[in-house]
Amino acid sequence: MKKLQALLNDLREELERETDDASEAHLAGGTLISSRRLVVAKDRLKPIVDGLLEHQRVLESVEQVRAEELERTRRISQFQAAELHAIIESLPDAVLVATKDAVVLCNSSALRMLGVESLEDLPEEARRGFPFPYRRAATGLPILPEDAPLARALKGETVAEELIHTDPRTGAERIHRSSAAPVVLEGDVLGAVAVDTDITAMVTARMDVEALNAKLDQRVRDRTRELTVAKEALERALAEVEALKERLEAENSYLHFEDDRRYNFGEMVGKSGSLKEVFHSIDAVAPQDTTVLLLGETGTGKSTLARAIHARSARRDHPMVVVNCTSLPGSLIESELFGREKGAFTGAHAQQIGRFELADKGTIFLDEIGDLPWELQAKLLQVLQEKEFCRLGSPQVIKVDVRIIAATNRDLREDLASGRFREDLYYRLSTFPVVIPPLRQRREDIPLLVESAIRKFSRETGKKIENISAATMSKLVNHSWPGNIRELENVIERAVIISQGSTLQVMDTFEALAQEPVAGEIPLKPLVEMERAHIIAALRQTHGRIDGKDGAALILGLNPSTLRGRMRKEGIQRFEWM
Repeated sequence: MKKLQALLNDLREELERETDDASEAHLAGGTLISSRRLVVAKDRLKPIVDGLLEHQRVLESVEQVRAEELERTRRISQFQAAELHAIIESLPDAVLVATKDAVVLCNSSALRMLGVESLEDLPEEARRGFPFPYRRAATGLPILPEDAPLARALKGETVAEELIHTDPRTGAERIHRSSAAPVVLEGDVLGAVAVDTDITAMVTARMDVEALNAKLDQRVRDRTRELTVAKEALERALAEVEALKERLEAENSYLHFEDDRRYNFGEMVGKSGSLKEVFHSIDAVAPQDTTVLLLGETGTGKSTLARAIHARSARRDHPMVVVNCTSLPGSLIESELFGREKGAFTGAHAQQIGRFELADKGTIFLDEIGDLPWELQAKLLQVLQEKEFCRLGSPQVIKVDVRIIAATNRDLREDLASGRFREDLYYRLSTFPVVIPPLRQRREDIPLLVESAIRKFSRETGKKIENISAATMSKLVNHSWPGNIRELENVIERAVIISQGSTLQVMDTFEALAQEPVAGEIPLKPLVEMERAHIIAALRQTHGRIDGKDGAALILGLNPSTLRGRMRKEGIQRFEWM
């Protein structure tokens, strides 16, 4: 443009000079000079005219390019406007754009919130008043139009707060997060943009979560309180369990249960008259709390009868504690019976519960009572009389409710005479004495005991012993059995172990065990036993014949029916005379 201006200026000056020269020449009458000058002027003007024409062409080209650029810019602007409109329309949030005078743009979400189809449907005053009817979510109080987020943004403020909007179509209240910001150019606020997001579901969910958290917190507090109480109760229970554990561990060493029959056949077996008398006595005394004294030789079943008494008593659901007075060391028997406190004597590193205390509400069985040391007999007598005692090392009196069953294989009357046993204790223990006959005095029970033992040990060893020869049974019946039932049991167990097949084979030599009578001493037997043996001898002599002139009844001077009755009463079996 500057070059074109310079050319125009040159052309103007040249024309002015030529005009002046032509006027001078005309006045002088010089036509030829004027023509020459015009030619010269024409030559001088031609480059200028050409330059102007060229510049005109350039200007036309530039104008064309500018027009094309303006068109392209217009199209881009239209595309961007359409794109922005599409973006705004696609938003689920309500978007409003306003100038300082009125709202000029709303997307579809905003129109729905306003309850109109288009912005033109809003009254003019509504468009100028920034139309959303809001209340503050925090307080519920209504907001004046001039305090609305969009109005505040037009004042240059950036706003972000939660508000309550009432839907004009349904009247439902929705919670919005309203954000608004001013449009600023070179320090001047030209307009503002507001975005409203419906956060009702999110706020409701948040409130639900807060309510659930509060409820959960309360449940946790309640549960914690319950667990604390339960923990305290558990700690108390554990303390009780620990105490019971110690007691049970002590009881485990002493208790004999009803199913422990390894050395006692588990029950007394027999049908002899003498054993029936014992059973009758046991049935009579068992339900009572009377002290019982069991008398009999070793192996006659005193422990079994003691358990039978306990099982038939009202104390059967409580422990039966067994004390073998022979097996306990003399130095420890007092602490074993009555217990001790920690430090009661050297080596007493812990408290020990005595067996009388363990037997509280139950039964204590004092086996081999005749071997109890003299110095402890007085204390035992006190316990029997007063039902109370003190642990070693403690002055505290412990009361117990215990039934006493005592047993011995000794002749306590001889021990009384020799001063080995206290007379007052003897009479206290022998309130109800029961004498258990030895096996040799009830031989009719031996076949039953043998059969019971065979079944027991066959089951334990996995063998199937079903038969026993008459000779073997006779051998067993006629043995004196100084060890009584225990000895018989041991013999049968050994026989079952060595037997091959289904027949019992007894290898014991009983003759070697028989006691020889002292020279000049006639061995005496009970009358019942002698009578039984006499009947068997008569039957053996007659080869089992009872009636007739060669029968056993005639030899014995009895009626045959009477003899048969005696045989049934004594349990005499056929194998005994064969």
